[in-house]
Amino acid sequence: MNLDSSGELDAFDRKILEAVLEDGRISVTELANRIGLSKTPTNARLKRLVDQGFILGFRAILNTQKLDASHVAFAEVKLSDTREKALEEFNRAIRKIPEIEECHMIAGRFDYLLKVRTRNIRRYREILGEKISSLPYVSSTSTSVVMESVKER
Repeated sequence: MNLDSSGELDAFDRKILEAVLEDGRISVTELANRIGLSKTPTNARLKRLVDQGFILGFRAILNTQKLDASHVAFAEVKLSDTREKALEEFNRAIRKIPEIEECHMIAGRFDYLLKVRTRNIRRYREILGEKISSLPYVSSTSTSVVMESVKER
C-alpha cells in the first residue's frame, strides 16, 4: 500500500500507518520512538487516525497450517444478471460463506473474484459445488488453485 498518496496525512501520520500495518500490536511507547514524537502526541494522532476512519481495526494473522486451512483457491464467477438488484442479492449471499475470505467485483471477462480458503481441494470442491455455484445468479465459475503464497498481508 502506498501511503504517500493522501494529501490529508502528514509524514508522522504516514509513519504511524506504516508501523501499525507492520505490527498492529505495537505499543504507543514503541510507536512514539519509531516515528520520533513523544507518547502523548503519538497517542492522539493514533486515536485521530482511528476516529477519522484511516484505521478500520486491528486483527491477528492466523497460522493457517496449524488451523488446517492452508488450501487457497481463487474462483472467477460470472453472473447471469448484473443489474443492481442481482448484485445486491449476490453480495448478501456471499457474505454468509465463511470459507470465502475475499470477494471483489471485477471489470473484465468475469464479474467477481473470490479468495476461498479450505483445508484441502476436496473441501474446496464441496464449497464450490454446494455453496458458490448455487449462489443467486451464478452462471459459471472458473478456479485457479494457489501452489505457493509468495506474499500475503
